[in-house]
Amino acid sequence: MTDARIVRVEVGTLEGQRPRHAGKNARLDDHGRTVRVPLARLTTSDGATGFGVSRATQAQAQALLGKSLSNLFDPTAGVADDWLVWDYPLWDLCAKQSGQPVYALAAAINGQTPPAPYRARCYDTTLYFDDLHLVNHDDAARFIADEAREGLERGHRAFKVKIGRGARHLSLDAGTQRDILVIRAVRDVIGPEPPLLLDANNGYNLNLTKHVLEATADCGIFWIEEAFHEDPVLYTDLRAWLFEQGLPVLIADGEGDASPRLLEWAEEKVIDVVQYDIFRHGFTRWLATGRQLDAWGAQSAPHHYGGHYGNYAACHLAGAIEGFTFVEWDEATTPGLAAPGYVLQDGWVSVPNTPGFGLELDDAAFQAAVTANGFSVSRES
Repeated sequence: MTDARIVRVEVGTLEGQRPRHAGKNARLDDHGRTVRVPLARLTTSDGATGFGVSRATQAQAQALLGKSLSNLFDPTAGVADDWLVWDYPLWDLCAKQSGQPVYALAAAINGQTPPAPYRARCYDTTLYFDDLHLVNHDDAARFIADEAREGLERGHRAFKVKIGRGARHLSLDAGTQRDILVIRAVRDVIGPEPPLLLDANNGYNLNLTKHVLEATADCGIFWIEEAFHEDPVLYTDLRAWLFEQGLPVLIADGEGDASPRLLEWAEEKVIDVVQYDIFRHGFTRWLATGRQLDAWGAQSAPHHYGGHYGNYAACHLAGAIEGFTFVEWDEATTPGLAAPGYVLQDGWVSVPNTPGFGLELDDAAFQAAVTANGFSVSRES
């Protein structure tokens, strides 16, 4: 790794839009259309730059100035622990310095060989509670099914459906009935083959989970995510029940404030899929976590909804983890952030072999964001 030093740090948040409004989930109110992408761009003493998501403070930026890349990034492990707030911009910068796409550098660290041409499987994560304005359950189910049809037209071949309407936004009976009708309507639209994932955002209990999975047993559910707050006793019960019913539904969890015992439960096969947030957990830590999960035969599916940039970052992680399932794809357009070469087709995202993350940052748009809501610090090289 080069001994070039960080001489400039610029931080600013870009704002983008989803193609349509995102509604509620079992816990939260409307997610809206706006996405916010907090970015940091690092410049080195030899003129190289790299950028990526970061929520670093100005004090943390001042501390980074003058540090050499060899002290910040280990090509055999990733970003050093003390500098993980700069995880994504450092990966971008160091991969560019090595002339490689991030996925190649990450895969080498984990002893994996990414396919060529490189691509990653994804799912449409946009099917929220966009139907609550409708009184009739059948109308609501058709409404969400039409959104799934839009996803098919964009190139998706796997879909995650938000459930748990009866936890907060509808009565328990009405919400559960609507959940079931929505699941069945989406399956009818997407056909028998595409994986269908369910996400209750902790809006169910054990018995409700069993009820809904039994009522949709012929729908080929791939996983149930955050059915209820993590509980090894209840998950063990659910796993036993799924086995008795002959339902090959995976148990996924870990997106939010995950239990510190979550990995222990993955090793013990209490849960099947770990979903630590790709920003909170970070790229470097996910590489290590992915190695652990692979060794245990567990699966990986990083969460990232709401950040846009995570669409692309997760694609690069996929090639480094054998048990990686899907990239969560939150469709959005962010002026100033371009992703040339990323193509979504037939459920897969083709990823360019451009050095770094393969993303482009419009300088004028980014400088406007730095001025409006961020900061810039620098020192002589």
